[in-house]
Amino acid sequence: MAEPVALKLTQKDFKSDQEVRWCPGCGDYAILAAVQSFMPELRIPRERTVFVSGIGCSSRFPYYMNTYGMHSIHGRAPAIATGLSVSRPDLSVWVVTGDGDALSIGGNHLIHALRRNVNLKILLFNNRIYGLTKGQYSPTSELGKITKSTPVGSADSPFNPLSLALGAEATFVARTIDSDRKHLQSVLRAAAEHQGSAFVEIYQNCNIFNDGAFETLKDPSTRDEYLIRLEHRQPITFGADGQRCVVHPPGGFGLEVRETASVDPADIVVHDATVAEPAYAFALSRLPGLDLRNTPIGVLRQVERSSYDERVREQTDSAKAKATGTPEEQLAGLLTSGDTWTIL
Repeated sequence: MAEPVALKLTQKDFKSDQEVRWCPGCGDYAILAAVQSFMPELRIPRERTVFVSGIGCSSRFPYYMNTYGMHSIHGRAPAIATGLSVSRPDLSVWVVTGDGDALSIGGNHLIHALRRNVNLKILLFNNRIYGLTKGQYSPTSELGKITKSTPVGSADSPFNPLSLALGAEATFVARTIDSDRKHLQSVLRAAAEHQGSAFVEIYQNCNIFNDGAFETLKDPSTRDEYLIRLEHRQPITFGADGQRCVVHPPGGFGLEVRETASVDPADIVVHDATVAEPAYAFALSRLPGLDLRNTPIGVLRQVERSSYDERVREQTDSAKAKATGTPEEQLAGLLTSGDTWTIL
């Protein structure tokens, strides 16, 4: 990622002159404001910051950031961003995508960017619906979801984006919520500092086609009972008075939720995002029920591994060091080396 410099920027510096055109009340407004106010903290010049998007409501994002950017092809943002990141290590490269863009036509590009550990920050806005095309079910819509394209209910089982990312062995995986600005920005800070692929799922409300999809996680009367706020090296307890906790089931696998009063405090899981094996973070990602109870937010996994960018540049530097002769001679040698055809 681009190195910070002695530069003083403000939120206003990251606002473009384009009219923001999302539906009134859309959660994207809150995410945009949070990102614009957070970017100055990085002290990275705007000309060394790039936002790449695919297709969808979220993918208008580059227009509204006063940085370089590209509104690219449906699902292909990670591929385009990979080329940028590898060829320009001086850039801070961000991908903005949605649950439809990233997990349907773009699913292949997403998982390979994550498994390669390309130095990208990927923000996935998840509203569990296709908003731009007016309300069809998406890869994260719940089973039985009634939409314009599934009038008797979706027959598809939904993706769990965090489980998918962890299955691809992403080195940084987190979840946050559009309306919780403080938490959202704390997750963005952690993602920005990470070297390699950082995958952040943001629960985002589509008030037109899927309003209230995450209301139980936002409503003051229910959020403490539903949300598990992960803090590194802290016991995982939640509820208004910490009355619930996460433990390892005796003789079983994974994790489960128990009443705190019913377990030995020593048995409560202490969150550690740096656990090398992804199985622990994967178990955390499987805690939520269909009704969103026991939903963890925060950083589930943050581990170090060499990035794809570094490995490719090492190969390139090594090849350059071994090269002899003029560039023309090098090209001629490349074209005639190895397997060649001789036409008689």
